[in-house]
Amino acid sequence: MRGKHEYERRRRELVAEPDAEDRKPQSDEARSAFAPPGRDEGDSAATSEFLSPTAVRVPPVSGTDSSTTSEFAVPAGLDVPSAPAAEPETTSEFALPQGLEARRPHAAEPEGSAFSPPSTYTAGQAPPVFTPPSGIPAVRLTKEAPWQDRMRTMLRMPVAERPAPEPVHKTGESAPAVPRVLDLTLRIGELLLAGGEGAEDVEAAMFAVCRSYGLDRCEPTVTFTLLSISYQPSLVDDPVTASRTVRRRGTDYTRLSAVFRLVADLSDPDTTISLEEAYRRLAELRRNRHPYPGWALTGASGLLAGAASVLVGGDVIVFIAAALGAMLGDRLAWLCAGRGLPEFYQFTVAATPPAAIGVALTVAQVHVNASAVVTGGLFALLPGRALVAGVQDGLTGFYITAAARLLEVMYFFVGIVIGVLVVLYFGVKLGAQLNPDAALNVSERPVVQILASMLLCLTFAVLLQQERSTVLWVTLNGGVAWSVYGAMHYPGGLSPVASTAVAAGLVGLFGQLLARYRFASALPYTTAAIGPLLPGSATYFGLLSIAQAHVDKGLVSLAKAASLAMAIAIGVNLGSEISRLFLRVGSAKGRRAAKRTRGF
Repeated sequence: MRGKHEYERRRRELVAEPDAEDRKPQSDEARSAFAPPGRDEGDSAATSEFLSPTAVRVPPVSGTDSSTTSEFAVPAGLDVPSAPAAEPETTSEFALPQGLEARRPHAAEPEGSAFSPPSTYTAGQAPPVFTPPSGIPAVRLTKEAPWQDRMRTMLRMPVAERPAPEPVHKTGESAPAVPRVLDLTLRIGELLLAGGEGAEDVEAAMFAVCRSYGLDRCEPTVTFTLLSISYQPSLVDDPVTASRTVRRRGTDYTRLSAVFRLVADLSDPDTTISLEEAYRRLAELRRNRHPYPGWALTGASGLLAGAASVLVGGDVIVFIAAALGAMLGDRLAWLCAGRGLPEFYQFTVAATPPAAIGVALTVAQVHVNASAVVTGGLFALLPGRALVAGVQDGLTGFYITAAARLLEVMYFFVGIVIGVLVVLYFGVKLGAQLNPDAALNVSERPVVQILASMLLCLTFAVLLQQERSTVLWVTLNGGVAWSVYGAMHYPGGLSPVASTAVAAGLVGLFGQLLARYRFASALPYTTAAIGPLLPGSATYFGLLSIAQAHVDKGLVSLAKAASLAMAIAIGVNLGSEISRLFLRVGSAKGRRAAKRTRGF
């Protein structure tokens, strides 16, 4: 009974004191040196030996199990009222005070790239080009104008300022693949560049092919051995770039004319050529054989050398000797080419037989003009085509390609110099009486020289593998050029450089007009026509003077040869530019679009 009464008494005490459980003595782990000021001595709360004598009691926060707090707690009366149903008040010291929070924007756009299209942009209704702040110049080119002029005008403009493209007229394929169009463009440009076409015309042709298939925002780039083209549909799309290396070069103006006809057909808005048809025609161009066989080329080189020897005062014997020397040199060069020797050695070997025949005639004391024999053989070797193309690229702003072409010409010329100098050196040692001043005694035979110049142009056209329909035109053009040169130099008394420049300018003018009339390349009408104007005699007499230890006189003659070569190249280019200057290429307001890299 006693135990029962004790249990009842204890239960009543617990009911009367609900917080009695809180006054249980705490363990040593619950005590902290940073406990708040304690209660009375009778309390069982945690205390510290660092408590101040005057203890301040902090009322416990409601809803907590323990009154143990930190000394960094906010004193009573300074509490920041918490929001109802809020998270625990433990926050960062960098948090903004309540009431100063920045408002978040509603429906913020996600962060993206600077090249991402705007939210209002749709690919289906996108404009073909982006209008620049200054507006798009009004460039109106008639469809009757050659495609070279139309493409050059647009190439010289920035991409953003080019006029809107014409509607795509290709119906064979709804949407040709961009990589295939770029590949076709590069293959066409490779044939043009390997055939000796200028860099500006190659870029114009490449741009015409891309534009004909709807790729108007493209940038072709042409160097001496590398072709590349980049196409970017818009400012927010990734560009597509392709390139091709030109490893082999060959002179075939028949193939060059066929490529120009293909580009003209692709650029014609009234002609529909699918991508597959264009590939088929391009494959046929590559498979076509040269129009003239090998024996015809060898015979043409001999006739060219004979005609050139007559221009500088040779007779029948000189004609035959020069022809034999040139044909022998041509065969030796073909033999070296078949063995894989570089062109430098081919030119060196080809220059040896004409010089050797001339020296042999002099040693044998045959009464002929041996200098004319050597000069005629040099005419067939001088790289006039590469020289004109190199200077033309430099004048039109393609300086890298021009430097490479002129460096190639220099190597060919050095090869010719070495071959001739070796023969002349041994000829002088053998007692050959060669006269460096024989060039001053060239007889004036106008009719014979005009006929010889026309024969030279005809054979030069055969060596260039020209079409038979263009041989007559280039022959007449060369005859006119030599007539103008002879009239200005011999009766008129003008310097050879000035006379050569004027004659070459007429060659370029007439050649460009003929090319525009037939919508073809101007090279077949100009390259062979400058053959009679090439500085063969000045080159030979300069080398002869050096071989006879007259270095000063030899350098003067070689400088004259270089001046004549530059006069030919500049004259041909100037004649072509004059023909474009006076022909209509667009409206007067849009003519500023035809500017090149720099100008006024």
